[in-house]
Amino acid sequence: MWFQNYYWYYSSAVPKRTCEYIMKYGRSLHQSKALIGGPTDPKKISPKERKMMDRKRNSNVTWLEDQWLYEVITPYIKNANQSATWNFQWDWMESCQFTRYKPKQYYGWHQDCLDRPYGSDTNENWRGKIRKLSLILNLTDPKEYTGGDLEFDFRNGTELNKKSTKICKEIKPQGSIVVFPSFLWHRVKPVKTGTRYSLVVWSLGWPFK
Repeated sequence: MWFQNYYWYYSSAVPKRTCEYIMKYGRSLHQSKALIGGPTDPKKISPKERKMMDRKRNSNVTWLEDQWLYEVITPYIKNANQSATWNFQWDWMESCQFTRYKPKQYYGWHQDCLDRPYGSDTNENWRGKIRKLSLILNLTDPKEYTGGDLEFDFRNGTELNKKSTKICKEIKPQGSIVVFPSFLWHRVKPVKTGTRYSLVVWSLGWPFK
């Protein structure tokens, strides 16, 4: 799918004090090893599946659903959807994912969208819907870590093409936000030193027609 704009960003959009508060809040909660493929019960994952996930993703997460967080980030999703001329239909948002990347932690190439709409075993506001737009808020001052770059791949087919990859340098400043279609391929490269924190959220809507 071709777009005039593959992502839309806001540099240093969220104040430092807000970023610091979110990090303090997120760190105060229990964090678990990140999974792949939407809401999943860790107890139902086989050792083989766990090994496969670890090769693809190594980070720790916790989930936040505070209303004030949505009040901070929702305007950016709405504005990006219009400004980038995607104009996707969406009407709900998932829980916010607070993510921690320590040295050697990463998330390999992936798409945020799942292979099918959410089923009847999920939140009633998610059922039958798909991820339309992804938002990432960089919470950490770039002076506090190295590596951990967010990188996009604007591939037209299914194979990785190095000529189509681009590091999203615009999101490096603390408080910066990037919004992009959830089917866009992207990754977080391994953190080398320090710790990188981010807040991720997905908007949901009815399947594309």
